[in-house]
Amino acid sequence: MTSLALGPSWLDPTYLISTFGPIGILAIVFAESGLLIGFFLPGDSLLFTTGLLVADGSYLDQPLWLICVLIVAAAVAGDQVGYLFGRKVGPSLFRRPDSRLFKQENVEKAAAFFERHGPKAIVLARFVPIVRTFTPIVAGVSAMNYRVFVVYNVIGGVLWGAGVTVLGYFLGQIQFVRDHIEAILIGIVLVSVVPVAVELLRARRSGRADRSAPAGTAAADPAAAPVAGTGGRHRAG
Repeated sequence: MTSLALGPSWLDPTYLISTFGPIGILAIVFAESGLLIGFFLPGDSLLFTTGLLVADGSYLDQPLWLICVLIVAAAVAGDQVGYLFGRKVGPSLFRRPDSRLFKQENVEKAAAFFERHGPKAIVLARFVPIVRTFTPIVAGVSAMNYRVFVVYNVIGGVLWGAGVTVLGYFLGQIQFVRDHIEAILIGIVLVSVVPVAVELLRARRSGRADRSAPAGTAAADPAAAPVAGTGGRHRAG
């Protein structure tokens, strides 16, 4: 099995799985789903590699269905913790100063993403690195209806947690995929970054539009207003 030659070795999915096993997988999925310190951890590539290793029979000897159930449970639990943290911390999160592990811009991106897509952002964010960590927190800050959040949280956890793992399992049985696994994992990482790049470009264009607008004119991007004020509450249901 080829390791992912991208980033530090201790973030390599194969290394993490071979070293920490299923417990490590669940801990990473949980942390990346709703803990502020989890945004830098591998997500999509970890799940894909997990499915591939289950198919390969190396490092993981648990059945696919059990691995998927545990991953979905960890993903849903992580989002729950993120939501409850957001409800407790509230707007003070937007005033928190930057540190080595916390960047204010990450919260603002997640807030804009959440305001743009509404409740379905809970599902969509699962497939966007960094955003998936902060979106449940922003949902809590925005006091999103808890029942609605739970429904979308479970849907997102199943689609992402089980979906990507199962994809890795079946593609991992294809010889071409096995022969080019390093390139494929790098491709997954790069593709998963595309939504972040798109959001950055949109934010930059929106910023330019705001600066060029006449004084007293409202911002061009309606999603920016709730982020700037941090007081907008999104109640679904």
